[in-house]
Amino acid sequence: MCSRILWNDNGLAVISGRTMDWPESTQPVLTVLPRGMKRDGGIADGQVIVKDNQARWTSKYGSMVTTVYGIGTADGFNERGLGVHMLYLSETDFGPRNPAKPGLHAGLWSQLLLDKAATVTEALALLDKVQVVMVETNGHKATVHLAIEDANGDSAIIEFVNGKKVVHHGPEYRIMTNDPTYDQQLVLLKKQDFSKPSSDMPLPGNVNATDRFQRAAYYAAMLPKPKTEREAVASVLAIARNVSVPFGAPYKDFGTYNTEYRTAMNLTDKRYFFELTTSPNVIWADLRKFELAPGLPVMVLDPDNINLSGDVTGKFQKAANAPF
Repeated sequence: MCSRILWNDNGLAVISGRTMDWPESTQPVLTVLPRGMKRDGGIADGQVIVKDNQARWTSKYGSMVTTVYGIGTADGFNERGLGVHMLYLSETDFGPRNPAKPGLHAGLWSQLLLDKAATVTEALALLDKVQVVMVETNGHKATVHLAIEDANGDSAIIEFVNGKKVVHHGPEYRIMTNDPTYDQQLVLLKKQDFSKPSSDMPLPGNVNATDRFQRAAYYAAMLPKPKTEREAVASVLAIARNVSVPFGAPYKDFGTYNTEYRTAMNLTDKRYFFELTTSPNVIWADLRKFELAPGLPVMVLDPDNINLSGDVTGKFQKAANAPF
């Protein structure tokens, strides 16, 4: 489970945010990846996932990401201001393998876009040239869909349903959660009238994906124009907290899991904010302060450290090995 919020019309900066809701730690590591890195989309954790015509590429842009299980990127953005968010969707079906197209496993789906695309339009064109392939790790299949946005405020939701790619492209697509598929979520949202909010207006309050989608849409429409980045990021994180699932809540039996972490991105100014739900502190880092030239080391930071607080840009360390 997860939720994504995009605030692209506030007049100050393009801000996006998300929650990561999962039954266990996804082993998140904040990671800065330089340009010029060679990737193999057919390999995950040393295992061959795509056996024929693997997608291979060299990164054009540097990026700052949160990794998932050490095999791919769950969330992040690149130096051009393209942001990505990988969320759970049980109906995901990438279809049978087509060896005529270069294949990459779903854990690196979002990283390919960060490595090679500067805008949503470029990212969508790039996806036409490859095939995403299912991968499994820690006993979980990557049944995921993807939200992407850019520093111009453009947005897209990408899903694979019954083996077919479905794209919702446009700046109006600001909210995303999980099941049902996005077209059905939009139909359900239209049944609610949040145009004239009031203190006694009934608001969906459950932790399921449909209620979280509608609640996030309601609060996103009410945000006041921010005067500073601090206000803008606080607004998006406030919505992310509103649609979070309390840590340790006993919802596993009906398929909803507690929130592990929350992030916010300032795609205009290239700053990344991270909040681990088991830590009382928000931390952030500025991608513009990292050297991203080819050949420079990958830089990492483990956010599971209660002593971390505020600007942690200078606390990243050289990684012994690149995660992928």
